[in-house]
Amino acid sequence: MRILLVGAGLSGAVIGRHLAEAGHDITIIDGRDHIGGNCHTERDDETGVMVHVYGPHIFHTDDKGVWDYVNRFAKFMPYKNRVKTTSQGQVFSLPINLHTINQFYGKTMRPDEARAFIASLGDDSIDEPHSFEEQALKFVGPDLYEAFLKGYTEKQWGCSPTELPASILKRLPVRFNYDDNYFFHAFQGIPEEGYTAMIERILDHEKIEVTLETWFFPDMAESYDHVFWSGPLDGYFGYAHGRLGYRTLDFERFTAEDDYQGCAVMNYGDRSVPYTRITEHKHFAPWEQHEKTVCYREFSRACMPDDIPYYPIRFVDKETTLKTYVERAKACEGVTFVGRLGTYRYLDMDVTIREAMDTAETFLETTRKGETMPAFVQERL
Repeated sequence: MRILLVGAGLSGAVIGRHLAEAGHDITIIDGRDHIGGNCHTERDDETGVMVHVYGPHIFHTDDKGVWDYVNRFAKFMPYKNRVKTTSQGQVFSLPINLHTINQFYGKTMRPDEARAFIASLGDDSIDEPHSFEEQALKFVGPDLYEAFLKGYTEKQWGCSPTELPASILKRLPVRFNYDDNYFFHAFQGIPEEGYTAMIERILDHEKIEVTLETWFFPDMAESYDHVFWSGPLDGYFGYAHGRLGYRTLDFERFTAEDDYQGCAVMNYGDRSVPYTRITEHKHFAPWEQHEKTVCYREFSRACMPDDIPYYPIRFVDKETTLKTYVERAKACEGVTFVGRLGTYRYLDMDVTIREAMDTAETFLETTRKGETMPAFVQERL
């Protein structure tokens, strides 16, 4: 069969490789001039540092099958994400942990004491939190919320935390020990040669043809037996029912001698600071040595039509529009929607790869049976 994949990021690469190994002819197109999507990495010309062009990506997972898969195509170096934040004139560790709590309150509490102390600060009048703010106030009380969560969230999402669902905050743990590893997962690391080199190897198959700077037009589908779409869900339908909400990022690059901030990621929790964080990319590859360093200030804002979408925003007032697109997508034949943008969800890299692997396998199973591949392999939206 002839298969067209729109998008040369993780979803397109993994699905394409899986189907190519099964004997199908694969064409992958992408509107950008590089593969890798938002995981794209490249050497900075001035400093030689490997830069995560669209913001840092740390690979972390408990899925051994996914970990084994990416290690087929890249050597992963050990890397623990240890984030710092500047708030109210001090530097603290994230996620909020025992060190953060003791430093913030000027105490020397043990774990059980800190647990009881934080519980006493929470708002007991909130039975079932519905918003980000309610979840935070119930969880950690007003002081830690104001210092570490409120301002950053307002900048990141461009709205009041009262407008965001409580589920967003449930991703952010509070630890009553001194563990400052941002992720809990068993497998963590970064490819030694960057993500783009890894994806190049995934795509290195005789039955895969990649064409860059090429945009999808609906009549292309007529030349293929099936299309996998990893672009924006609303974009596939020409935004006929309006645009779904996304956030995008602007980056302000600067260089310095040796070491600028001493860590890879420094968040800025104060609302008065316009950027959300500064990333220093040499620290994402501590196995390398560089005389100069390159950093990026990140500014989050609403995504406009010509911008690169990063994060789907599931506001209540957009639910009707989203449902309309989902119903149209489910009714499509000959196309399957995949990835963060295609399914309009926030997905980590490991989940993206797992779903791509499962999607490809479902396609092979359905075609063997002579059945039609569903637009959505599972109920994802």
